[in-house]
Amino acid sequence: MPSLHHDVPALRTENLTKRYGRLLALDGLDLSVAAGQVFGFLGPNGAGKSTTIRLLLGLARPTAGRAVVFDVPAQDVAAAHAHLAYVPADVALWPGLTGAEILALLAAVGPGTDLAYRDELVERFALDPSLPGRAYSSGNRQKVALVAAFATRAPLLVLDEPTSGLDPLMEQQFRAVVRAARDRGQTVFLSSHQLAEVEAVCDRVAILRAGRLVEVADVAELRALHRTEVTAIVRGPVPDLRSVAAVEGLQVDVPAGGAAGTSRLRFTLTGAPAAALRALAPTDVVSLRLREPGLEEVFLGYYDSARDGGDQDARVAP
Repeated sequence: MPSLHHDVPALRTENLTKRYGRLLALDGLDLSVAAGQVFGFLGPNGAGKSTTIRLLLGLARPTAGRAVVFDVPAQDVAAAHAHLAYVPADVALWPGLTGAEILALLAAVGPGTDLAYRDELVERFALDPSLPGRAYSSGNRQKVALVAAFATRAPLLVLDEPTSGLDPLMEQQFRAVVRAARDRGQTVFLSSHQLAEVEAVCDRVAILRAGRLVEVADVAELRALHRTEVTAIVRGPVPDLRSVAAVEGLQVDVPAGGAAGTSRLRFTLTGAPAAALRALAPTDVVSLRLREPGLEEVFLGYYDSARDGGDQDARVAP
């Protein structure tokens, strides 16, 4: 593995822009991914994620700006690729080579491979390496690429929709090996539209919409930007929550089948719950339920608030 400093970002883009004629596929992307982090790059199909990855890999030339991999310009493909392994969304294999031969070839041309770990991954992903490439289903082609990438010693793994074609059991294995890669100090850049997958494994998330960066935040921070739903059953006097700044949409009613003298309070809470909990503290609280939004709800909230062109891969440049 190349000698790298963990204080250097694994990936960095500065005003990264890509136009195809009058179509603007990526619009001034400024992004920094810390080394040793699992970073989710989130957006629906057509948001510009794959365009970004092509630029990061040096497979396309930016119209403006630049991309850097561990301080190596992405356009210096040979030098940049010495630091990374890549799994595309649609894996193509050499049809006449067996899975074992393909894995051996990829290990020979890559930045080094942990052969014992590769054998372990073959077992974990239930891959039959004796079959020729032409015999593999799309899911098994994906497994070959995942085994090769996760067994590598490359400090950066770039994964573009890596679990397409995998069944739920294999998705669980994928999540486990992502966490193991992070524990070994590798950086994982995960481009996906599968929100549960991103929420399960990522430390930090960027949301892309129509080629523009919408938000970059820790997963927990991203949820905190949005309201939490609170339901409380109280006995006796109903506390006055309307004066609590973080509380919105307060509703008070009598729960069906509830005990005499009980009331149900429902409201949404923005930010930290401390003020609302202090207001509830003097009350006889029978039950309290807080429901935080999942990443999917947060994500859909961004798109609901800006539906103009959010599902397009590119837009007409001015």
